[in-house]
Amino acid sequence: MHYVTHGRSEETAPTVLLSAGLGGLGSYWKPQLDALGARYRVVVYDHRGTGANWEELPSEYTIANMADDVLDVLNRAGVRRCHFVGHALGGLVGIELALHAAGRLSSLVLVNAWATVDTHTRRCFEIRTALLEHGGAEAYLRAQPIFLYPAPWLSRHAERMTQEEAEGVRHFQGRHNLHARLGALLAFDAEARLGDIQVPTLIAAARDDVLVPYTRSEELARAIPTSRLALADEGGHAHSATETDRFNADLIGFFSEATHARQPH
Repeated sequence: MHYVTHGRSEETAPTVLLSAGLGGLGSYWKPQLDALGARYRVVVYDHRGTGANWEELPSEYTIANMADDVLDVLNRAGVRRCHFVGHALGGLVGIELALHAAGRLSSLVLVNAWATVDTHTRRCFEIRTALLEHGGAEAYLRAQPIFLYPAPWLSRHAERMTQEEAEGVRHFQGRHNLHARLGALLAFDAEARLGDIQVPTLIAAARDDVLVPYTRSEELARAIPTSRLALADEGGHAHSATETDRFNADLIGFFSEATHARQPH
């Protein structure tokens, strides 16, 4: 697994690993790199089947396979323990790690994530895959910002959306891999195991997320005993990009709290 490090260079520095959503590209986290890099060694990677780690995925692909890829990245980077941040599908990977490899996590951040997919989210993915099948990759990617960003923000950033669409076409993971990764996402169900998570956990969501109801994050917060909820009024599914300053401040504050909580007193 190819990965890239930012920020502090020493291998002994506290490490943050960032895991993207369905698109899979580490570049999703660009708005976080400067703020986190001033304090941490930051590891970003493209999910297997996307970007620099593209390969054709097996049809029977799972979130557990994605968690194994994270462990491979950590091992290659010489990281014993990290603060893990996962957005949407990346959050599912984080839940899997917290359940089966908790010793590798200093803390866990779940951004607009869920334990089992919501019926509304499933409907959104059905609509998006229909666009892909009948309109092609360009139609799929042109519609994607509607599910990621609030309408007023989209209106103010029209030129940026044109650039993102072109970038998305260049780096599109392909229909087969998208279906394989989407299948893993839809099959994931950790509801019955959430109470077993003992890693300090921040659950971040936005009330105006049109893809994943924020109530899913509220359910995670109620079920994970070591968690707290950071609920933004606006920012959409990609509020890490639209409300960057607040999101980054929440991350840094939480990492500091989690580190202090783990230190012996």
